[in-house]
Amino acid sequence: MALIGIGSSDLAYPRRLRERLGEGAPAQLNALGNPALLSLPRTALFCSARAPGHAILAAHDHAARWRDEGRCVIGGFHSPLEKECLRILLRGRQPLILCPARGVEGMRPPTDWKKPLADNRMLVLSMFPASERRVTKDLAVERNRFVAALADEVVFAHVTPGGGLDGLRDVVAGWRVPIRILGRDGPVRSY
Repeated sequence: MALIGIGSSDLAYPRRLRERLGEGAPAQLNALGNPALLSLPRTALFCSARAPGHAILAAHDHAARWRDEGRCVIGGFHSPLEKECLRILLRGRQPLILCPARGVEGMRPPTDWKKPLADNRMLVLSMFPASERRVTKDLAVERNRFVAALADEVVFAHVTPGGGLDGLRDVVAGWRVPIRILGRDGPVRSY
């Protein structure tokens, strides 16, 4: 699969990144897959590394609903619950945008990504150069902000108070992006 470079002056470069990240917007994006997915409405999914049972059940239900509705979901899919949701989404036919916290040059997509990539319903998108070969906490924080900046709405399955996603939630609220936090008692809470 060929690597696609998207410079900040290219028409395919998401204008939303410049609007939300300003000077912090990456000058270059690198992608594998279908960059046309960037024109679709996107729901970002985030979850802290540890999540209570009610959040796990709610996230599974939402992932299955998004899969069945054909909703484009974007995320890093790094935390355990995010990975479980990715497995649910990979069984569908809806578009997916995966944003690893590392460069994608030379990346070998896992076996379960090959069909969605071949079907043009997946985009692996990175803001990081080829020199970033290993995921670090700092890169994950940058990646999460990048994913949120690309989203039309942000869903947090669970946010650990005082954790990294707690700060991201405040940033997203400042951008006036709709936020939903999967609730313990039925409906989601919106901010």
